[in-house]
Amino acid sequence: MTTDDMTSTATRVFMVRHGATVMSAEDRFAGATDVALSDEGREQTRRLAERLSHEKVAAVYASPLGRTVETAQILAAPHNLKVQTRDGFREISHGRWEQMTRREVEKEFPEEAAEWEKDPYTFAPVGGESGLAVTARALPALIELVREHRGKNILVVSHKATIRLLLSSLLGFDPRRYRDNLDQKPAALNIVDFRDATRARLTLFNDTSHYDKAGKAIPEIPEARLSKWWNSLTK
Repeated sequence: MTTDDMTSTATRVFMVRHGATVMSAEDRFAGATDVALSDEGREQTRRLAERLSHEKVAAVYASPLGRTVETAQILAAPHNLKVQTRDGFREISHGRWEQMTRREVEKEFPEEAAEWEKDPYTFAPVGGESGLAVTARALPALIELVREHRGKNILVVSHKATIRLLLSSLLGFDPRRYRDNLDQKPAALNIVDFRDATRARLTLFNDTSHYDKAGKAIPEIPEARLSKWWNSLTK
């Protein structure tokens, strides 16, 4: 059964991290650096596109960086949709750390690295962004789309830190621990269902079952097995 068969009025967001890049394989800081997908990343994304091809998607949005736009274009193709970019979904900028490895940063900027490890939510390296700054631009962008596409399915392609910060905010996790508690693999699929613009439920997280095959079935929008605030709106 596809999401199109559901009678629920929830708004479903397929939230996807871009596919693998050369820099992601090298574990370099590349938030603001515009790098392309690797061949592996394109294949990961093609498999996810096949997995989502039977879902009814009303619109596809992406961060304006090349790796997210290309990922979104591959995912949008089966639905004959154009990719719309939103600056709010950009990845966190690491400032002067960009294109450096973690070891290089720890050697050249040890004090900054130590502060960032303690609290990546409020601390930012010189020239970069804090997690708080990313949340302040990404969350309003997402909520705007949820309001615009009420009761429909949309696809949003973003980045590792940005997605983890969005999920931390939506689910009430301690955002200072987003790097410790949440992961996002390349081309990972997350599903967030919204009853309204302020109440969200994480239905699928960091799923990469499409890496090796067509992937598991897309879960239905939750209905009768949840809390009263959700169930009361499905009657």
